[in-house]
Amino acid sequence: MFDFDQNQTENLTQHHAPRDMSDRVALRIVKFMRIFADAFFSKRYGHRAVVLETVAAVPGMVGGMLQHLKAIRRIRDDQGWIRELLDEAENERMHLMAFIKIAQPNLLERALILIGQGVFFNLYFLLYLLAPKTAHRVVGYLEEEAVISYTQYLEQVDAGHVENVPAPQMAIEYWNLSPDARLRDLIIAVRADEAGHRDKNHDFANAISEGRHD
Repeated sequence: MFDFDQNQTENLTQHHAPRDMSDRVALRIVKFMRIFADAFFSKRYGHRAVVLETVAAVPGMVGGMLQHLKAIRRIRDDQGWIRELLDEAENERMHLMAFIKIAQPNLLERALILIGQGVFFNLYFLLYLLAPKTAHRVVGYLEEEAVISYTQYLEQVDAGHVENVPAPQMAIEYWNLSPDARLRDLIIAVRADEAGHRDKNHDFANAISEGRHD
């Protein structure tokens, strides 16, 4: 179970201004990915969330695995990175499980999930091997976009354009939501998670850049 404080607040507008070419490349990669998401899903935010979380669940697992192997290879402490990254991957997977129950993706969208995960896993794996700082910055910017998307999703629910259906039982149990929680409560909880992952990955990129983690 994941305890979510329904009264907590997070910075919804925080943006890491690019500091160097690596940061600018990472930002452009994410903005390029956003173009396809907007073109394919438009305002279908439930379905957008399903595909987004399929991709978002990859970096933590890849990063955790490679940090694990590096720690073994170099016989050194990982500074808590492995657990943090694997927890991130698990949390993103739970986002996916929750929104699959909400959106009920069709066969085409499930095929897109399969293709997207396969392509992104291999590209991200290579990126993390060659440029881990850039890899974490990509995730930081990806999470910035996720916060924006979930804020827009919430606005659609509040405006009555998307039905505020009951939250899935597994989401209620995972985030420790109230028994009568609705989609709105789920979106707020997931958005808070994404804001946390955003800040953590930007911190990881900063740590590598500043020589506090190799």
